Amino acid sequence: MADHEHPDLGADRSLLLVDDDEAFVKRLARAMEKRGFVPETAESVAAGLAAIRARAPAYAVIDLRLEDGSGLQVVEALRDQRPDSRIVVLTGYGAIATAVAAVKMGATDYLSKPADANDITNALLASGAPPPPPENPMSADRVRWEHIQRVFELCDRNVSETARRLNMHRRTLQRILAKRSPK
Repeated sequence: MADHEHPDLGADRSLLLVDDDEAFVKRLARAMEKRGFVPETAESVAAGLAAIRARAPAYAVIDLRLEDGSGLQVVEALRDQRPDSRIVVLTGYGAIATAVAAVKMGATDYLSKPADANDITNALLASGAPPPPPENPMSADRVRWEHIQRVFELCDRNVSETARRLNMHRRTLQRILAKRSPK
């Protein structure tokens, strides 16, 4: 047994990690391997779908926002290929609506980034009990910033349209977008 190997892991320990942040996905793969999983990584929707066609894994961790599309496509494909797989969706921008959509499509759980290997392992192996509250929840400023970023993305990065939808002055929005994200 590896150092952190989890007793609840079944016989099939295949794990697909889909995230377009190459450094993050490699780090996560190493950490999950130490916990007894057999990880495979993909950095796009296309690569994730190809991996599922080749061999649908028992577990998957899928980022919702990928360069070539939505991780929801990967969730749906995996759910179709292997209904019993346990899927945790990662969302980097507090997108509750998208996370809810992912759970409706068959994801087991969702986590906000940054999530560490322990959080992910616990979510993959959870038995339905609600998770404990986060140790370090996002600040209100950070939640607001994430929401603004999400609306900005949904408006195809159009400042005027984003400002209109958020009911804020365009210049105020430009100042917020020019700053770094709050902690």
